[in-house]
Amino acid sequence: MQGTPSVVGVSGSLRDGSYTRAALTHALAAAEDAGASAELIDLREYDLPLFDPDVDDEDAGDAVELKRKVREADGVLLGSPVYHGSYSSAFRNFHDYCSFDEYEDTVVGLLVVAGGGTIASTLDHMRVTVRGVHGWVLPHQVGIRNAYQQFESVDEPLATLSDGTPVDRQFVDDDLRERTEKLGRKLVENLRTGPHPPASEWTAGEDSAADD
Repeated sequence: MQGTPSVVGVSGSLRDGSYTRAALTHALAAAEDAGASAELIDLREYDLPLFDPDVDDEDAGDAVELKRKVREADGVLLGSPVYHGSYSSAFRNFHDYCSFDEYEDTVVGLLVVAGGGTIASTLDHMRVTVRGVHGWVLPHQVGIRNAYQQFESVDEPLATLSDGTPVDRQFVDDDLRERTEKLGRKLVENLRTGPHPPASEWTAGEDSAADD
């Protein structure tokens, strides 16, 4: 890929002070450091009614704009909190609007954040559903356990994304910060080194070495 790749990160959390959103800003900042332009899609800021296949996108709030942002991005970072061992309803609703047109052979990175210690099933569910619409999912993925212990506020933003979003919380654990930033870097690296095998040629075992 020539030029500046574009990356969007989708936060599937509607909570003020979301740890999912905080982690995504670190991954997106790392993507920018690797040469991409980055934008955070905060689902709190969009009017996205419960998906109804009988309602046209033009009559479904901001669905057209949101799908366009995902479709036009070269790479996508998806983040969700863990609710009952899976992803949030906000993430699921966003995901129901998107299809092959948005994800076909798009490089996708996954990130989940848990208040406790269960992360694996949520990452698995996200991976399966993204591959179901032919997204190319990175083997490297990030799961953050006990999120309330992993971040602290800062007096000044650590960085500001090109869309103006501040990185306003820092990781307590440097290894976890590095894993999260690696997700952003790996996304851009894969965008630059493509092409990737078409989704129809993948085998079930290709993801078996994915990180937690």
